Amino acid sequence: MSTQLHPAVKVVTMQERQKSRIRPKSKRIFRWFLIAASVAIAIVAINCCHLRELLTNTLMWVDNLGYWAPLAFILIYNLATVLFIPGAILTLGGGVIFGLVFGSLYVFIASTLGATSAFLIGRYWSRSWVLEQLEAHPKFKAIDKAVTREGFKIVFLTRLCPLLPFNLLNYAFGVMQLSLRDYFFGSVGMIPGTIMYVYIGSLAGDLASIGASEMPLSPRADAINWAINIMSLIVAAIAIVYITRIASKALEENI
Repeated sequence: MSTQLHPAVKVVTMQERQKSRIRPKSKRIFRWFLIAASVAIAIVAINCCHLRELLTNTLMWVDNLGYWAPLAFILIYNLATVLFIPGAILTLGGGVIFGLVFGSLYVFIASTLGATSAFLIGRYWSRSWVLEQLEAHPKFKAIDKAVTREGFKIVFLTRLCPLLPFNLLNYAFGVMQLSLRDYFFGSVGMIPGTIMYVYIGSLAGDLASIGASEMPLSPRADAINWAINIMSLIVAAIAIVYITRIASKALEENI
């Protein structure tokens, strides 16, 4: 005994299938439009405002908050990280406001939380699109898996180097198959650079000086700054060579 569907039922079924195909595509377009609009707004806001002056005034406001200053500083630093705002002035300001020990602690907490937030945004907003590209390009997929296997080491090395684009790397790591655990614990690599920059800020002792276009440095601070730059170049070279070797090995295995 066979049953036949009414033609209207068939039409409805076909329409539902077409809608189900259109919805993911429209959601994807809307998501990328929202990302592009957010980035554009952030760039316009940064260009229209005097960013250095804005951050300096924000730090002065934080300095007058008393017991609430650490929480406000952490939240502002977190937001700045997500919005691609450079954190150098905020890090130096942490040294001015809180001193070396607490400044380093608050900056590390804030930068780790901000980096993790950006990582999760990259993971859940654009990972599906990246997976589609990886499926279409098996070589890239092999490299992604190989780099992910050494995730902790790679994150740790890149975090040791303050010269590498910190904010961009947060989102880049998010779209890889890197585990949140490796990413989070690899962020301990930020500690040496954080301490040195906070120390420079503590030597400045004045928020107005770090907000100047050319921050005056004492001989000691200037020497530390040179040490940071030299260390960053060395670590960046090591990280690039290491990642290149992993990628090359992955390509050979894939071929």
